[in-house]
Amino acid sequence: MHRNIELYEYLVKNSWQMTEDWYRLVEDEDPNSVYSSKDPKVIQALKEQNQDYFLHLHKIFKEEEGKFFNEFTRWSEELARDQKHLNTPVHYVVREFGRTQEVYISYIKGFYKQNMDKIDVDRLFLWLEKVRKICHLSIYIYIDEAHKNTMRQLAAQKEVINELSAPVISLQNRIALLPLIGDIDTARAKLIIENTLKQCAALDVEYLCIDLSGVVIIDTMVAHELFSLIRALKLLGITAILSGIRPEIAQTAIQLGLDFGEIKTTASLANALDQLYVQK
Repeated sequence: MHRNIELYEYLVKNSWQMTEDWYRLVEDEDPNSVYSSKDPKVIQALKEQNQDYFLHLHKIFKEEEGKFFNEFTRWSEELARDQKHLNTPVHYVVREFGRTQEVYISYIKGFYKQNMDKIDVDRLFLWLEKVRKICHLSIYIYIDEAHKNTMRQLAAQKEVINELSAPVISLQNRIALLPLIGDIDTARAKLIIENTLKQCAALDVEYLCIDLSGVVIIDTMVAHELFSLIRALKLLGITAILSGIRPEIAQTAIQLGLDFGEIKTTASLANALDQLYVQK
């Protein structure tokens, strides 16, 4: 049996001192770590969070184990979503969980030494095992939440990148511009097709100028994707014109046998827009 009301009361009584002992162990100069803050309010908040952790942890020595772990897990998941900790490098947070465990175990050992006549060593080992199990659970929950937070950030960044990879700019008279910049691989080409078709439909575009002056290399696969985009635009009733094809791309296109014969092209964006506005 791991439950012991006397131990529980002893830990509750010493909770704040345990937190002070933990904070004295904190040595962190990394500005990206919440533990390096010198702001009294931040320090107090850290101590209160640590104190709250201790108070929840104490309950393992009073409550039925299944009930404890259900409640502790829910509470730990909420704590793990604290943004200040999520912004702190993971290894710093894991390190502080380790220090918290050290402090906690030292107090359990202190209680045992005061009550050696009533408590056998097997009971002590059982308590230490429970505490380590709970601390390991806390670390797992935090790392899992940190991973989810990273995945959310990456997904948001990817969405922004995808939108920026094919920004259809509405001009006037239902004319729009799609400026392409940088390297275009097959994956990006597919995103460009998808985003461009959606944006052109939403903007009610009739003519689209696809400017390639910022693109250095186009291989066969990317060229085919580009042709697919132009054909798909045509099905939507949108006329596309390519502008700004660089000399090296033109040379590569000839070497690869790429046929731009059925596609309208102009030397520059200005020429393309002049043609489109004349047509309008």
